[in-house]
Amino acid sequence: MSDKPLERPRQVTFAAALIMGGSALIVASVFERIAGLGTLETQQTIDTFLSEPPGDGLGLSATSVETILRVLSMVAGATATATAILGFHVLKRTRSARLGLAVLALPLFISGMAVGGFLASLVVASSVMLWFQPAKDWFDGVVRRPADAERTVGPGAGRAGQHVAPPPPPTGPRAVQGFGSAPSATATLPARHQASAPERPAARPSAVLWACLVTWSVCGLGMIFMALSVLTLIAVPDLVFDEIDRQSPDLAAEGLSRSSIITGTYVSAAVVLLWGAAAVTFAVLAFRRTAWGRTALMICAGVAGVVCLVGSLFSIVLALPFVACTATFALLMRPEVRAWFA
Repeated sequence: MSDKPLERPRQVTFAAALIMGGSALIVASVFERIAGLGTLETQQTIDTFLSEPPGDGLGLSATSVETILRVLSMVAGATATATAILGFHVLKRTRSARLGLAVLALPLFISGMAVGGFLASLVVASSVMLWFQPAKDWFDGVVRRPADAERTVGPGAGRAGQHVAPPPPPTGPRAVQGFGSAPSATATLPARHQASAPERPAARPSAVLWACLVTWSVCGLGMIFMALSVLTLIAVPDLVFDEIDRQSPDLAAEGLSRSSIITGTYVSAAVVLLWGAAAVTFAVLAFRRTAWGRTALMICAGVAGVVCLVGSLFSIVLALPFVACTATFALLMRPEVRAWFA
């Protein structure tokens, strides 16, 4: 690795900020989770989980579930503390910090489910971003020259990146107009010195356009739906809860209070709005041929697809965003798309 100072890519700064911020929020959530394990609301939630599928088939008691949640929360807190420290060292171009984040990604993702999987997924996705270009070259100390500077003018020009000096002007006698044809500019140069015309950038593949359109459409609809849900809950809460009681009269008996529904709606709306805004931004960057924007969009689509796949087991409505996430990921993995971003 070279000792020469290199300019830190914005991708690294953005990923490190997400890692440190997300890890700090996970630690705060761990303290809140552990403090709330002994409350009546948590006990009712555990009893409800154990009385319905798939919890009733696990053979666990309420005490066992509480112990598992406590252990997972403590592991998540310790792992998040380590990732926050490593995220700071990533800004200093420490390769071992990047490797440590990769090692801690799996335990953080698993244990983070006990305190809400969104923040853990965000930290893991940010850690994966550090292994793609241009972050990879920055950690390796590699400085890549522009493609036009690296292109050589012929097979005999030597190694890539070396400039070939133009040949000296001809010193011999040359034909005079009227006594012979004047030599053309290209005829006086050997064939290997005739540089080709600069290549125009390749056209944007249609797969990139479709991936961005799917992302903008689905994320836009999801954000609008969640915003309208929150506004309706704020404007006419009685009408909302009357409809909930009419469709699911057993919610109160299962320990799901109105305050829990309101809190869950607000949290879900915040997650969808933040995640959707990030995906829309990454799609704009990918549309403008930013390599790390494509990578970040693929990570967003992959994580959201996994969440929607699990959620579709409980609500068929989530099958539509799962299909959209899968289509976006597949479109961005096509060979012509990879070649366009290379």
